[in-house]
Amino acid sequence: MKQTIWIAFFAAGLGATVGVFMAQDRAVSSVSAQQATSNFVEITPESSTLDASKYTAEELVNFNVYDSANRGVVHITTRSARTSAFLLFETPTEGAGSGSVLDREGHILTNNHVVRGAREIYVRLYNGEEYPAGVVGSDDLNDLAVIKIEAPEEFLHPISLGDSTQLRVGQKIHAIGNPFGLERTYTVGIVSSLNRQLPTADRRTMKSIVQIDAAINPGNSGGPLLDNQGEMVGVNVAIASKVGESSGVGFAIPVNTAKRVIPQLIENGRVIRPDIGITRVYKTEEGLLIATVAPEGPADRAGLKGFKLVKTRTQRGPFVYEQTRVDQSQADLIVAVDGQAVGSVDQFMTIVENHQPRDEVVVTVIRDRQREDIKVVLGGE
Repeated sequence: MKQTIWIAFFAAGLGATVGVFMAQDRAVSSVSAQQATSNFVEITPESSTLDASKYTAEELVNFNVYDSANRGVVHITTRSARTSAFLLFETPTEGAGSGSVLDREGHILTNNHVVRGAREIYVRLYNGEEYPAGVVGSDDLNDLAVIKIEAPEEFLHPISLGDSTQLRVGQKIHAIGNPFGLERTYTVGIVSSLNRQLPTADRRTMKSIVQIDAAINPGNSGGPLLDNQGEMVGVNVAIASKVGESSGVGFAIPVNTAKRVIPQLIENGRVIRPDIGITRVYKTEEGLLIATVAPEGPADRAGLKGFKLVKTRTQRGPFVYEQTRVDQSQADLIVAVDGQAVGSVDQFMTIVENHQPRDEVVVTVIRDRQREDIKVVLGGE
């Protein structure tokens, strides 16, 4: 049977509390244990009642990662209403997921699909306290959202953001979330692959996705992916599965993507992306044929051309007939942007969106069978 990828946008409910391990009451006796913990935290008699000699070096690392991050993982539940297309009444629906505390002001990072369309959002912290939340900002393209709660600072334990550019295939990673309502469940695995791609609802593509084999299930969505230092290196987003449950193939959004998005979501409520002013194109074997451009937009001002509407009048006896046809012969065919060949809308938009508003890009087109470079100053708020 053909394997299909099912993007499981995770849901969860209530769960059990996981016990917290601290560190040891005497120095680690084995050299391997000392090496495994030297990059994270020094284990001292004052910081724990555990006897480290009874645990492996790997277990000690796991304890430290969980201890450092689990209080910063939250359980998100939502309530929405779905309207029947035939009976015209609303059916209450519920959803859930995970999130990570960003700061002591109450900002929380999660997936956009966890809170999209929700009428009510509630966040439960590690101590069982629950607070209503509001959406501060969302980014459909990267499936990220920032929500906010009003909670005492002492209840908020931010998770440190790491650097996803340092991830390597085979590297050990850790996931914490709320699968099936089992709060702050901890799983361990490795980075299985890098630079994967996932489709989005609007036919765009999320790029640079991290593939992992740590067990994640419905409810993990929006929770943190951590490295051995307990720093967030990704946001768990989806699994590949025939049945919607863990099959050892999970995906996470790299934290560097989140770090670029978070400040804009908090400040503006959305990500401000550059606008090139091309509103519709057709994909061809040679490139992207411009159909329409926004009047007085960046592409229009630069002289890029789309289809033309040509009106003709025909007189037959006493009657005059008007016809309108679309002339594609003068439309520009986009073949590259900034010297990079483009064969799809997603490739085209990815290159453009790597710029900022008011940046200049060079769009290479075929016009009158000649290759021509046209400079376009990008718009955007």
